[in-house]
Amino acid sequence: MRMAVTTPAPESLDAYAGRRTGPALWHYALEQHRTTPAFLAEEADGWRRVDWDEAARRVDELARGLLARGVGHGDKVAILSRTNLEWSLLDWAILSIGAVVVGVYPTSAAVEVGYILGHAEAVLAIVEDDVQLAKVAEVRRELPLLRDVLRFDELGALEADGRANLVEVFPAVDEDDLATLIYTSGTTGPPKGVMLTHRNLVTAATRSERPLFEEGDVVLLFLPLAHCYGRLVSEANAFFGVTIAFCADANRLGEALVQTRPTVLPAVPRVYEKIHAAVLGEIERSGGPKRAIGRWALRVGSQVSSRERDGQALTPSLRVERAIADRLVFSKARAKLGGRLRFGGSGAAPLSLDVLEFFHALGVLIVEGYGLTESAASATANHPEEFRFGTVGPPVAGCEIKLADDGEILLRSDTIFSGYFKDPEATRDALTDDGWLRTGDVGELDADGFLKITDRKKDILITAGGKNVAPQNLENALKASRFVSQALVVGDRRPYVAALVTLDEAEVRASGRDPQELVQELVDEVNTSHARVEQIKRFAILPRDFTIEDGELTPTLKLRRRVVQEHFAEQIEALYS
Repeated sequence: MRMAVTTPAPESLDAYAGRRTGPALWHYALEQHRTTPAFLAEEADGWRRVDWDEAARRVDELARGLLARGVGHGDKVAILSRTNLEWSLLDWAILSIGAVVVGVYPTSAAVEVGYILGHAEAVLAIVEDDVQLAKVAEVRRELPLLRDVLRFDELGALEADGRANLVEVFPAVDEDDLATLIYTSGTTGPPKGVMLTHRNLVTAATRSERPLFEEGDVVLLFLPLAHCYGRLVSEANAFFGVTIAFCADANRLGEALVQTRPTVLPAVPRVYEKIHAAVLGEIERSGGPKRAIGRWALRVGSQVSSRERDGQALTPSLRVERAIADRLVFSKARAKLGGRLRFGGSGAAPLSLDVLEFFHALGVLIVEGYGLTESAASATANHPEEFRFGTVGPPVAGCEIKLADDGEILLRSDTIFSGYFKDPEATRDALTDDGWLRTGDVGELDADGFLKITDRKKDILITAGGKNVAPQNLENALKASRFVSQALVVGDRRPYVAALVTLDEAEVRASGRDPQELVQELVDEVNTSHARVEQIKRFAILPRDFTIEDGELTPTLKLRRRVVQEHFAEQIEALYS
């Protein structure tokens, strides 16, 4: 093994309740008597403030209602919904009675819903609307353990049942009890149910040695709550006192940013890539003096960003130029993000250096972190006061990291899962005998303990000539262009590296350029920073973008490489003909 890095856990981790359980964390939040809202819920006439007292009442009534309906300790309850207030309240209510939360992506097809509900042995499914209800109805005959299905518009009746249920003591909940099953979307094969205990979830949500969140923060949450990253943010609000503004439709993120004016935006790389492309495209389409001013402002911002990251003072002339650039360009771009963004978080996949530097030039810091579902989405994080672009930061409190001889990242922490549900073989493959999680990611640790992810162990391409190539580095470089929507690099057991590219049609049309020439210029530029054997020799422009509906992207917009390669096998073969 190589260098190992450990950040000590804060001694006060258990001080608030003595037990790391969902109910203890929720009660801690209520005991703070905060005056800031717990949530902002979007309704027909705008965003409604939901105070902690209202949230407490509804969680209690939902929990009692579930008990009245016969849901008990250890029972699995599935939630099929977009990201919204009801999802979060149900999460706390289910955890409060020792039942197990099973999140299902609302984009899942009926067959996927049936697999998860059946595999998890769910006794109750709670669905957002008739669209999700129809999916469950389609597979209901295959689910003998499923006793009932409720729509969100029936939660009022469930809460009424709760008001009538005068039980004084809820079932006891222990740190080692199963809290949730999170089904990994995966890139191959059926999803696996990751078993996370109350200790796992609460440890991840309350790590506070250098908290990213501050009391009073407004966090705009559009990430799916069936994904561990979204759950981590949602549950951290109880400990840190942040306000969660829910955005159910990611396509309306731009509108939600302006209306809720968040101070923190947790997101995935694709969101920042699209914002990056949109701003660059707007500058280029403006033409004439406006385009010249925009380009000049970006150059100024880049110089400022570089000097600040190097710890160098700005020259007097550069300070003046930054002020002018900010007034003419940057402030307008920030206003589209709400105007108050303290920082943005990025996880689930790497973000290219070009995009990170672009946002920093605008005066918006994006910090990357790292974690797997199997580590409750928690392992490392950059911090607004100490960050390094190109890394995912040092380990968070209580997390140990070391690198195997082949560079694989190994993790050990109280957030590490207890195994895959009903899959002991996969569990043995994932965990070492002494409790280290094999992440499947390859990385490097610098002298100060900052971790850099270089690639997925299984995604590394080995060309016919025996050269190892990290495809994500090339893909991120291609996607940094405003003209490129998605990119997939291929070349495993092939004579050379090639790429499949999808384009942002609006940007290409606005440029008036030939798409083939545009992509060739981009490929040539990307190749200049890579060794000859790693360079892209040929590319194909695909007729459509990759989609979640076609199974080519996970719900967090990560590529399912095998599926893409199957769907576009003909184009790939043509690249090697």
